[in-house]
Amino acid sequence: LLRSVDLILPFADVRDPKRARRWRGQAARLKASLERDAWDGAWYRRATFDDGSWLGSKDNDECRIDSIAQSWAVLSGGADPIRASVAMASLEQHLIRKDDGLALLFTPPFDTTERDPGYIKGYPPGLRENGGQYSHAAMWAILAFARLGQAENAHELFALVNPINHAATPAAAAVYKVEPYVVAADVYGVVPHVGRGGWTWYTGAAGWMYRAGVEGILGIRREGEWLIVDPCISSHWPAFEATITLGETRYAIRVENPGQANRGIQHARLDESPLDCMNGYVRLALDGGQHQVVLTL
Repeated sequence: LLRSVDLILPFADVRDPKRARRWRGQAARLKASLERDAWDGAWYRRATFDDGSWLGSKDNDECRIDSIAQSWAVLSGGADPIRASVAMASLEQHLIRKDDGLALLFTPPFDTTERDPGYIKGYPPGLRENGGQYSHAAMWAILAFARLGQAENAHELFALVNPINHAATPAAAAVYKVEPYVVAADVYGVVPHVGRGGWTWYTGAAGWMYRAGVEGILGIRREGEWLIVDPCISSHWPAFEATITLGETRYAIRVENPGQANRGIQHARLDESPLDCMNGYVRLALDGGQHQVVLTL
């Protein structure tokens, strides 16, 4: 919600300034309430039940920590920066199971809780959204790590959830059991189905994975009439190239990484001429031309 308000307000200021002021006030009160009441000490709580008790808290026997609340604390831009970083460290500690190749939605799964969290409890514990990997949330975590500049975490999590890596050997393919060339909506996290994919071909997580790779890690995104390039890559990458066509504009981009950095463009050239780097990234105009860009981290 906080992120939506930030995106809408510049337009609302022009069309309805009174409403925009009211929204800003409500957003500020919401942000203060979240920091006061939703912080659980090492991560953000997810929600409340009808009786006001918390879900996604260290005090819960089931669903103590939820991935979505931590990722969107970062992506919304609304959380305290230090807390947001701590929350993502908690996500990595409690929800990413590297040995199983899983990024869980939350843990532990719902099973015997007396309070009803809704339809999610209808799935057996560890299957689908009920404590397995819900792939939407995994992609948001990649984007959140990239937003924090934690390139290695973003890169490793992208590789972890990449379906092709779940079928690198016949044994791995026999565990995954679904197509390795499309994103699965979920991956199960309970014996005897640990690592088994489900609901392929039918998930918006595929689009989010594309965004996590292109916008989060490669750092290439559009903002209005500008193309922003702000990579957040593994230090082990020596370089990468991308060709971007938007309307009549085409950019052939090469990013070089001789110093094994993660981010921060130090030198830039546009069509053989120097280009200003602003705070470690560049803005390229969508001017209908054909251009070559060389960037050095």
